[in-house]
This record gives sequence, C-alpha cells and structure tokens, in this order.
Amino acid sequence: MQKLFIHIFTLLISSVFLFSCATASFSKYKGIGRIKTYHVESKDLPESFDGFRIAFATDFHYESRFKKNHINSLVNAILSLDADVLLLGGDYRGRNGGDINELFAALGSVNTTFGAYAVTGNHDRGENDTLIRKAISKTDIILLEHKTDTIWKDNEYILITGIRNPFDLKNNGISPTLKLHPEDFVVMLTHTPDYVEDTDISNTDLALAGHTHGGQVSFFNKWTPAKFSKYGNRFLTGKKYNSAGIPIIISNGLGTSRKDIRLFTPSEIILVILNTAK
Repeated sequence: MQKLFIHIFTLLISSVFLFSCATASFSKYKGIGRIKTYHVESKDLPESFDGFRIAFATDFHYESRFKKNHINSLVNAILSLDADVLLLGGDYRGRNGGDINELFAALGSVNTTFGAYAVTGNHDRGENDTLIRKAISKTDIILLEHKTDTIWKDNEYILITGIRNPFDLKNNGISPTLKLHPEDFVVMLTHTPDYVEDTDISNTDLALAGHTHGGQVSFFNKWTPAKFSKYGNRFLTGKKYNSAGIPIIISNGLGTSRKDIRLFTPSEIILVILNTAK
C-alpha cells in the first residue's frame, strides 16, 4: 500500500510539473509567454541596416486570452526590444469582442524610429474590418494591403511589403514583390504562412506571419491536433523555408482562437535582428 501511495504521489507531482511547463510563462511581462529573437543574415541587406531590429506582434484576438490588463505589459515588452520598426500581423479582435480602440491606441503609442506597419487577418472581416480600419486611422500605423513602403537610412533602403487577405488567392495571389528588384532587401508581412507557398513571392528576403498560434496545443513543436494550415505542421512555428528557400518566421501570436487554451505553445512577441552577410 505504501509503494502504491508513493507511485500515485509521484505521478501526481510529475503531472503537475508537466502541466506547469506546458502553460508556463518565461517572460516578466504579464500575458506574454516569451520574447523570441531571430537573427537573419542577407547579402542584399545594405550596410547601414546591419543590426536593424524588427519587433513583430500578431494574433492578438483582443480580448480572448490576451486581455485589457495585458496591454501595458505588451507596450513595455515592445519598448524593451529597442526596435527600429514595429510590424503587426493581423487578427486584432477576439471572438467575444473587445474594444479595438484600446488596443490600437496602445500600439500607436509605441514610438520606433521608422514607425509601424500592419496587415489584417482572417478574423478581421465584416464588422471587425470596419472597426479596425477606423481605429488604425486614429494612429500613425500604416496599413499595407498589397503595397510596398520604403524605409530609408543613410541613403540606403529596405522595403516592407504587406499582403491583403492572403486567403483570397483569386484576387491577391499575385505577390506585389514580383514588381521589385532581386537586389532589393524585402520584408514581407502576411497573416498566414501558407501564402509564401501558395504564391510566387520572388524578390522576398524574409517573410513574417502568424495565424497558426503554434497550434495552441503542440508537442515538441512538431505535432498539433489543430489544423490552421493546409500544409499540416510544416509551417507550425519558428523559422521555416518555402520551396524556393525563402525564410519565413511564424509567430505563436498573443491571443487564442477557437479554444482559450495553450499547451507547450507560449504566447510571444518576436524580435528579428537583421545583419549584412559578410
């Protein structure tokens, strides 16, 4: 009986430990599980942009798991990155609603040297689309929809391209990057990672996406029961490559979709540090 008790107790402690690890936050910022950093090198990156810092936040679903009392933490977390530019990947309003003006007022208060750019996601349709556009119009955030903007530094530049509704390939399946030059350094902002495989995104040097939530419930970042991508787990989370070898960084995002749960998929904001390949 004593051995059985010890065995049950051990199993219980192990289960509690595993659950704690599965839902743990490794960040000091409330509502943000972690800040994840990626380094990207490219021979196309101009010398003056060596060390350029990109903050990327996506899939807020405000208010789902990401709530009003997390907004100040988000602002402070982004500010801590000392980013040169802020990129926003879509899905701003939660399934149960949320004051989107609060969210964009906070995001708009983040001052970076080269401002902020945004695209919309699949949850940003209908009423949400109207509310989001109105909220963004009150800020200096630039909504990029199948457009490209130029960031200049010391007479050199990089390009930021935003994709409009990447699920509607009939209207948006031709990437605006095809009109750009191969020698340009181009960052593509798209809500879903599937777009980088669905379309020819030639002349893109780096793509940033969300949408998958890392699966929300995932095991070893390899498998999830959720089906956020038609390519299965190929573009689940982290740094991946499309068939043309173009790198794409996929964020777990901040909020939750469908079910308000995360296991082994911490919410996150991303810092990308660009370096000129020597």
